[in-house]
Amino acid sequence: MMLIDIYIQEVTRRLPEKMRSDIALELRSTIEDMLPGEYSEEDVKEVLNTLGNPAVLASGYKDQPMHLIGPRYFDVYVSLLKMILPIAAVISLITVISQNVFGYSGDEAILSIVLHIIGEGIWATIDVGIQVFFWLTLTFVIIERVDKNKDEQPITLNTGKWTADELKNIPYIPKKKAISKFEIFGGLMWTAIWATVYFNANQLVGVYHGTENGLKFVMPALNQEVLLQYLPIIVIIIGIEIAMSLYKLLKAQWTKRMAIFNAIHELIVTVVFIMIITNSKLMNQQFISYMSDLFSKENFNNWLIVSAICIFIISAAINVYDGFKRARVHK
Repeated sequence: MMLIDIYIQEVTRRLPEKMRSDIALELRSTIEDMLPGEYSEEDVKEVLNTLGNPAVLASGYKDQPMHLIGPRYFDVYVSLLKMILPIAAVISLITVISQNVFGYSGDEAILSIVLHIIGEGIWATIDVGIQVFFWLTLTFVIIERVDKNKDEQPITLNTGKWTADELKNIPYIPKKKAISKFEIFGGLMWTAIWATVYFNANQLVGVYHGTENGLKFVMPALNQEVLLQYLPIIVIIIGIEIAMSLYKLLKAQWTKRMAIFNAIHELIVTVVFIMIITNSKLMNQQFISYMSDLFSKENFNNWLIVSAICIFIISAAINVYDGFKRARVHK
């Protein structure tokens, strides 16, 4: 009898106070009906083992799950989490980078700014990740408790039961065609780096001299006023690159349309680059003279422009070719 009393106690202590007396009487009656006329301790153990874990039995009486998110909603929950987290992280990272790039005054060392962006970006990503995880989990916990459907079959994103027709809506993504998260975040980081350099070229690009305290910037290579004349088109290019990264994140694979967009983007960037670098007022004359003497090259300016244009065109062509190549992959 002691085992029966303890078992009932373990079940009822997990129930609301108002339910305990009735459940205790019902459970005791059930146990006694399952026992033979002259029962032993082994008979009691066998009956209690049949009834199972007191916590599970109590959960059945409460009609509430013992888990936060059960099998019915877990797959949808994880799918949404994987979909929303990267988007939220990218938006957070873009916000941090934009604030630091456009708010840079030139008073701080560029290394300090880079480290600050990395640190703040990591913290912002973690913070937004925690927020998304908390609110999405809380939403599904509430749904789990409100839903009285006893069916444990996992539902799909369209809230219905799974059928083979669901497979028609899922694209097959070959490995060589897939776009990794590293590729997306790498693209965003590259946009942040070149934008930072562009808007602060007169303090970053030029001649450095070694001193006891490290490298010292002594001469700018570019005229910042000339660079700022192209500000509207540069802002548009930055916006296009951010949009392309978000588009890649949503599609997760190279498509023909994406390859075309990428080719148009590369064409625009190449034309703008050539237009800027061939501007006769872009290069600092003092820098040109210094480099001409250093390399003993009379037409250093022309040589530098031609070399930069060739490298840029080759790089853009490789990028365009790679995009169309990956878009054509089928297996």
